[in-house]
Amino acid sequence: MTYGKIWRMLGGYWQRVIDSDMAVPSERPLNELTAELVAMLGSSNAVDREQTSYSVLASWVSSGVYDDLLITLGDSIAAGLQMGLGEPEGDAVFRRSYSALLLGDCIARDNQASVLPVDVVLTWADRALSWFVREGDHRGWVEGKGWAHALAHGADLIGVLAQSRHLLAEHLGILLDVIAERLQSPTPRIWIDGEEDRLAAAVLTILQRNQVQQDYLDAWVETLGVALTRPHHREMGIEPSPEARNTSAFVRALYAHLAIGVHPINTTLSFTEPPACRADLLLDLLQIIPQI
Repeated sequence: MTYGKIWRMLGGYWQRVIDSDMAVPSERPLNELTAELVAMLGSSNAVDREQTSYSVLASWVSSGVYDDLLITLGDSIAAGLQMGLGEPEGDAVFRRSYSALLLGDCIARDNQASVLPVDVVLTWADRALSWFVREGDHRGWVEGKGWAHALAHGADLIGVLAQSRHLLAEHLGILLDVIAERLQSPTPRIWIDGEEDRLAAAVLTILQRNQVQQDYLDAWVETLGVALTRPHHREMGIEPSPEARNTSAFVRALYAHLAIGVHPINTTLSFTEPPACRADLLLDLLQIIPQI
């Protein structure tokens, strides 16, 4: 039997699982099913990766199937963040990116059901943030292979971490610092797939916790402004760098979202009231919104 025929049979098997409203098959051990799905998480085929592997695993995580095994599952998923990290653009990005998305689902399950100890969540957070600042593949849509979107998925993961009861004020400050570092790291790509909005949504979620002090936020905005106030690029005949343009897009997105009261999706926090820092932060952002 050829590999292609085996894969088609597997595809039909998982389609039957999806058609059964994600019911866990009883004829095979859960660890065997999970290993198969996790391997498929790095597929360059968008149907296998997104509609099958990620969809099934995310459904099972959110419904509590893995509650007693969530630490083991999350550890294995977090390991995927390192696969091919540092290499040129390639298919390994799919495993890293969708590992980030699924790790966010594991943490979101804890946000809802309180099934994880603090040390596990903080360890996953450390591994996730280390990956996020080092991720070098900034592609959004990859022709013929679907979404890579590592930066957007990393932003979503930060937004989930921001809701964790295990993260205190100092941890939330670290999340903000990581976002600033990511924004200002050199990149060859100008964002065109909504990455700035996903990062802004993550920041809104951090702010909604009302734990980060205003002086910390003032300094954070000042850090963002450094990349945007370098000597008059256009007067010098120099085009702004991609990271400067991305930072500019992010600042504008954050200002707009904060001003109009955008409610990020999939949060356990209440957004019925604006964060306490809203008025002061809007003034801070207004000072650095660049003319780029």
